[in-house]
Amino acid sequence: MASAPHVSSENPAALPAAPALFQELSGYLKPDDLTQVRAAYHFSESAHQGQYRKSGEPYIAHPLAVANILAQWHLDSQALTAALLHDVVEDTSVTKGQIAEQFGRPVAELVDGVSKLDRIQFDTHEHAQAENFRKMLLAMARDVRVMLIKLADRLHNMRTLDAVHTEKRQRIARETLDIYAPIANRLGLNSIYQEMEDLSFRHLFPDRYRVLAKAVRTARGNRREVVGKVLESIERRLREHGIDAQVQGREKHLHSVYRKMREKHLSFAQVHDVFGFRVIVRDHMACYMALGLLHGLYKPIPGKFKDYIAIPKANGYQSLHTTLFGPFGSPIEIQIRTAEMHKIAEAGVASHWLYKSSDTSLSELQQKTHQWLQSLLEMQSESGDSVEFLEHLKVDLFPDEVYVFTPKGRIMSLPRGATAVDFAYAVHTDIGNRCVAVKINQELMPLRTELRNGDRVEIVTASHAKPNPLWLNFVATAKARAHIRHFLKTMHFSESVQLGSRLLQQALANFRKTHADIHDAQWDKLVRDSNARSRDEILSDVGLGKRLAVVVAHQLLALGEPLRPEARPTGAVVVRGSEGFAVQFARCCGPIPGDPIIGIINKGQGMVIHTHDCPLAAKSNRDPERVLDVQWDANPTKLFDVGIRLVVANQRGVLAKVAAEIAAAESNIQNVAVDPDDGGTYTVMRFTVQVMNRMHLARIVRDLRRIPEVVRIGRSKG
Repeated sequence: MASAPHVSSENPAALPAAPALFQELSGYLKPDDLTQVRAAYHFSESAHQGQYRKSGEPYIAHPLAVANILAQWHLDSQALTAALLHDVVEDTSVTKGQIAEQFGRPVAELVDGVSKLDRIQFDTHEHAQAENFRKMLLAMARDVRVMLIKLADRLHNMRTLDAVHTEKRQRIARETLDIYAPIANRLGLNSIYQEMEDLSFRHLFPDRYRVLAKAVRTARGNRREVVGKVLESIERRLREHGIDAQVQGREKHLHSVYRKMREKHLSFAQVHDVFGFRVIVRDHMACYMALGLLHGLYKPIPGKFKDYIAIPKANGYQSLHTTLFGPFGSPIEIQIRTAEMHKIAEAGVASHWLYKSSDTSLSELQQKTHQWLQSLLEMQSESGDSVEFLEHLKVDLFPDEVYVFTPKGRIMSLPRGATAVDFAYAVHTDIGNRCVAVKINQELMPLRTELRNGDRVEIVTASHAKPNPLWLNFVATAKARAHIRHFLKTMHFSESVQLGSRLLQQALANFRKTHADIHDAQWDKLVRDSNARSRDEILSDVGLGKRLAVVVAHQLLALGEPLRPEARPTGAVVVRGSEGFAVQFARCCGPIPGDPIIGIINKGQGMVIHTHDCPLAAKSNRDPERVLDVQWDANPTKLFDVGIRLVVANQRGVLAKVAAEIAAAESNIQNVAVDPDDGGTYTVMRFTVQVMNRMHLARIVRDLRRIPEVVRIGRSKG
């Protein structure tokens, strides 16, 4: 960076915020702590000497502004010190070790948690950003002050975003709207959340923002009389009944109005609740008394009442929400809360520092925040990479909550659209992995059933059960998605290792060798030479077709005694049907035991079993190294899906007769489709049934031929 004159403490462009900061801090910090913050300020000023922001102001103005935001939350001296130093490791030659030596290890850890991973090269910008988020969020899971510093940093950057070029401005605004604003909301930092949303809206859609801001200003003037009348009516009604209350008119922030217009396809004129009212009272009892009085003053709109006091939001937010028919027929939104609830609603998790109290609501808030942070650690351990972790996080950051009850009456909060599987994983990972059914309000329901407010949910488990890949199509929570994916990946790996071992055994048999003839030293050398992590990884690659078994056999034996190839053919790989993900049965031909089959190794998929006469298999035969001789086990361990097509007389009751015969033949119907009735004499039915082998299928076909209405029957493929 180009050199520039030192920014001295007398420079008026650098320091207008410094005296205000230290004046604020002197009100609650001890003298020794204040001395440390001053030292951090001078250290940061010296480190950033000659550096300027895009706006032209000295760089030190930015860390000062971040520290000022944190000072409003009364954060401790370590967090304030880290805020002043948060960019020195990233933008100057100062190291984490130097910060630890001068200001202590806790401060150095906070600075490191906020710093980006600029010195590591990533394949894509998306991967780099995802890894930065993961690092920051895991640091937050250890110490939530990391995120409070980062949110203050991002808020100040958003306030000064006009100096940045358009493309970068839009990227930062989108990132803020997608990640940082929802995190602020999740931590209960309502004022920051709203400001971030509005600033993001202004930079992403400047024209829409300008038009909407003008419309709100006009409406403010037009509705001033109505707002004043309602405010006066509320204050008078509460005063008459002896309730001491502070009543405030509040204006919805612009992004909230825009979101409502977009989601509900409304024009601005149709959005009546741009203005609302907040009633702050003494205690819980006064909240409910005020609610009753206001429902007597104006009629409540059915279905628009929410009690977040009895059932707080996941971020600790508490209030009574109601919507009333106001004068002139316009709806009025009202929030009723205590002063303590209001502090938590505005400062969220930061209220732990700002309003130290023995009140149980604060400890509950801290507990909920801790649980969420721990769930982040769980998610990252289950996720394969940083991009997947970020995807899970985004799912988790937009909870429009639904509240349900466990069989013991415990309230659980889940995002809107959550299913019984999400509930099972929210209770415990083992419950989710082993769930087979659910009772909702005492009735057995499918696992994909979406939960509603007030549902009483009981999960039925079985020791042999395991997650189904189809669950990923309907689960709504990040925790459920991460655990299901982790389980499937683990199972996939384990099964591909087993298949790889069998394929390698077949390849070694060409040389009259077995696994027992391969010594650990040979395996260790191959693992090192292949840059693999373990022997199992090589076997998994063989099972998934990423490495050829015959090549691995050659490599292993070459590391031992000289090769003695054997000309005679080896035995076929035996297919049991229970191999799981590593062995798949082709849908194009639907092989079942008894069909002549071949195995084809597809890279990344493992072995796919086709019938000998399958046209798609014939296309794959061009690479003989990937075609394997396979045969069925004498006693397959699973049932196989097979399609049958029937042409039947179009008569009443024929479907029931066919279904009854299939059931009598000890087969299960997986799917049935009937062509639409076109008024003709005949119609076509297509069934997918489960069979043990070709003999079982032949018995089903024979029994169906005996039905008089069945004109033609055959096995369908593809």
